[in-house]
Amino acid sequence: MARAYSADLRRRVVDAAMGGLSARQAAERFDVGTATAIVWVRRFREGGELVARRQGKPRGLRLDPHADYLLGLLEQTPDLTLAELAATLERERGIRVSLATVWTFLDRHGMTFKKRPRMRPSSSGRTSRQPDRSGSRNNPASTGAS
Repeated sequence: MARAYSADLRRRVVDAAMGGLSARQAAERFDVGTATAIVWVRRFREGGELVARRQGKPRGLRLDPHADYLLGLLEQTPDLTLAELAATLERERGIRVSLATVWTFLDRHGMTFKKRPRMRPSSSGRTSRQPDRSGSRNNPASTGAS
């Protein structure tokens, strides 16, 4: 994302416009966009604002207003999947969101659950107990013992 123009340049453009030039003429003189100069001059006239505003999108999520509802759902049924949460939101609240939005919401509330990765088999011993098979020493039916 591009950086904001300096406060000095903003001040010079606004001063030129307040000194008799139009915003368009001031924009041309200081080599900034016409729309940019018009906005700077309008903001200055309306409220004396010269500083750059924060750039980018606000950090909120569409699900923030529904946080209590979602967290309550997860309290009642903690093993809901992302798809089930998204479907419930659409069905009961009329909100259509992607799975990524649901995941981001849960992540911000510290509610992520990662499954443990499968471990590769051990070369020196069993990693899990195998079921008894016919003919093995562990199955008394296969040895004829009663």
